[in-house]
Amino acid sequence: MPQTVKVHHTGQFIEGMASWYGKKFHGRKTASGEKYNMHNFTAAHRNLPFGTLLEVTHLENNKKVIVQINDRGPYIKKRILDLSKAAAEAIDMIRKGCARIRAEIINSSNHEQSKM
Repeated sequence: MPQTVKVHHTGQFIEGMASWYGKKFHGRKTASGEKYNMHNFTAAHRNLPFGTLLEVTHLENNKKVIVQINDRGPYIKKRILDLSKAAAEAIDMIRKGCARIRAEIINSSNHEQSKM
């Protein structure tokens, strides 16, 4: 069962297309040096600092998930975020592969990831 996280909104948003990555990269080293685990709530962004927490909202269905930046990417020009498979499943974007999202940089009472 996911742990509840107290979220403190910063008002800093990014919006655009997100994709996800999974099994092909599972177990490989991320840009932060940790191993990618497709079952964790993580994401890749081109330049946000590692450890940054984002509350990601799938704009089509309003589902939300909290992820932590631990990798660099996406490498496809018009995408702004690559979500782990678990995060993508949590907001129902696996089937389509990409989704329009809004992500807010957040501060939390702890650094546990949780589905919202």
